[in-house]
Amino acid sequence: MKAFDVAPGRLVEATALELEKLGTKAPEWALFVKTGSHRERAPHKRDWWQFRLASILYRILREGPIGTQRLRTYYGGRKNRGVAPPVFRRSGGKIIRVCLQELEKLGFVQKNKAGGRIISAKGNAFLDKMAKEAARIEAEETAHAVERKAEKERERAKKDAEERKVKEELRKIGGAPDKKHEKKAVKKKKSEGETNE
Repeated sequence: MKAFDVAPGRLVEATALELEKLGTKAPEWALFVKTGSHRERAPHKRDWWQFRLASILYRILREGPIGTQRLRTYYGGRKNRGVAPPVFRRSGGKIIRVCLQELEKLGFVQKNKAGGRIISAKGNAFLDKMAKEAARIEAEETAHAVERKAEKERERAKKDAEERKVKEELRKIGGAPDKKHEKKAVKKKKSEGETNE
C-alpha cells in the first residue's frame, strides 16, 4: 500500500503518532510562539509539533521539491483586522525551517540540487509503512462502528419485543384494546349507524 492510497488526514495522524514514538520533541520556544501573524494564539494541542512535522513530510512527498516560502504560503491564512477587510498572511518561517531540519536529521528528507527539499527513499518507505498503519486503524474503526450499529439494532429489537409483550399482557387482562379489535369495533359502529338510517 502506498501513501496516496489512504486519506491524507489519516496518514498524517498515523505519521504524527509514529514520529512521537521516535522521540521528536518541540523546542522549548515552540510553547510560546504563534505559527503565523494570522493566528491569535499559540497552538494549544500537546502534540501539534508532531502533526506539523507529519504534515510537512506529506507536503514534500506530494509537491516536492518544495521550499520554505511555498510551505509558508500553504500554512498561511486570513488575518482578522477588525473592521478592516481580512488579508492573507503567510505563516512564520522559523517553525517550518526547524521542522525541515529535523526531518533531514531523521533521514526522511534531503536537499534538492535545484533548491528546496525532496523526499528521500527512507522517507518514502516510512510513509508507505504509515499508510498501511493508517489503513489498519481505519479498518478497525469501521469494524467497531459496524459492531456498535449491530448492537444498537439488537437493543432496539429487544425493546420492541418487550413493548409488544407488555401490550399483549394488557390486552389479555382487559387493559388497552388491541388495534385490530379497535378497528373492528369502529367499523361495527359505522355499519350499525348506516342501517339505522
